[in-house]
Amino acid sequence: MVQVRAIFLSDVHLGTRNCQADKLLAFLREHEAKYLYLVGDIVDFWAMRRSVYWSPAQNTVVQKILKRARHGVRVVFIPGNHDESLRGYAGFSFGDILVACAAVHHAADGRRYLLMHGDQFDQITRFHRWLTVAGDRGYTALMWLNVLLTRIRMRLGCGGYWSLSSYVKRKLKHAVEYVHEFEQAVARYAGEQGFDGVICGHIHAAAHKHIDGVTYLNCGDWVDSCSALVEHHDGRFELLDWDALASVGSNAVDHAPLRLIVGSKSDLTAAGAIDANARRLARSLASGEQ
Repeated sequence: MVQVRAIFLSDVHLGTRNCQADKLLAFLREHEAKYLYLVGDIVDFWAMRRSVYWSPAQNTVVQKILKRARHGVRVVFIPGNHDESLRGYAGFSFGDILVACAAVHHAADGRRYLLMHGDQFDQITRFHRWLTVAGDRGYTALMWLNVLLTRIRMRLGCGGYWSLSSYVKRKLKHAVEYVHEFEQAVARYAGEQGFDGVICGHIHAAAHKHIDGVTYLNCGDWVDSCSALVEHHDGRFELLDWDALASVGSNAVDHAPLRLIVGSKSDLTAAGAIDANARRLARSLASGEQ
């Protein structure tokens, strides 16, 4: 069991056939942390309205997370747009898992990171819901085609996993521009609020980069890339690709980096001491402002 200080997961999309729960389960069995952040789109309620696919591996993932919460791991769930119905429960705990609109994570080196799913900065998601739903169905179709191509590659002896969706994202100019603009907007907002960095998900594009003095970290997803973000005991962050995972140093975990921002449009509360920047952020999140 590899010991890290914190684990950050996003865009798991439980309840769909595209969720690679087997790989996530294997990852969780080999990595342990004091803090586990679920950074949105963990359960895909959008897809589940059309049809529900819940495999034994997906059920085991949920049970493992609940078990860790019961055994003292601080688990924080920040709902995304696909599980946005849970945002109304911000400030409540379910099975020792705290639901929050956003959170502030204090790394071991003292740097402050804003945690949010990121859909607040997606203009299509905010103002063109029908287009978002259409895009979601198109992405699902693309993933089905990816499965077919993978089987063909295996029969031809090509070997290895090849992501059609990632290839399309890299080749389509508008997709590249969309990712770039999203990253810029999220990093700029975090910098304006006085944070050293931001940790998000939403766009299924894992990243670890510096933008105008702000550290931008995207957890990726467990539909296509199977990536996770971890913080080591010294405050160093690392993106892990499960399909090509290098060994991670095993170190003791220290304590108390967490400040939470919880709230809804009708009620904003704070867990723990929240500084002025965090208060301002909570108000803007609750009102839907950027």
